[in-house]
Amino acid sequence: MTRRMMPSLIALMCFVLGCVTPLNSRQKSEYESLSARGLLVEEKNPKLAAALGILPGGGSFYTGEIGLGIVNLAAWPYSILWDPISGADAAKKINFYATVAEMEAKRNKEFKQLDRQLEDGDMDKAVYLKKKREIEDKYSVESAH
Repeated sequence: MTRRMMPSLIALMCFVLGCVTPLNSRQKSEYESLSARGLLVEEKNPKLAAALGILPGGGSFYTGEIGLGIVNLAAWPYSILWDPISGADAAKKINFYATVAEMEAKRNKEFKQLDRQLEDGDMDKAVYLKKKREIEDKYSVESAH
């Protein structure tokens, strides 16, 4: 590698690293908590994404970051410096949002069932409110701590 290529490579690396934003600190905490409780939905395997990141653009292609994968393919072999991390971060982000979406869907389903029971007269308002709070707590990402 020549000295002339170094600034371009550094600029490309900074651009590429900025393309996949990792989870913020709160999301990381929630992710770890959800994982520890066995609630994490794993659509993409972060370890596999990191391993594939050694291949030209592999981690990015695996996580659906096609544009980033093309850039990493063009920048290979230098992209092995950042693509494993980028791929793992993208996989964790996909898993986090898939988990949140699944929890919301399950919560909404239980809310509908609870609403039907109230409408049918199977429970009074006090019991309804108590059960609704229990459902909210059960599916709250924040309560996963």
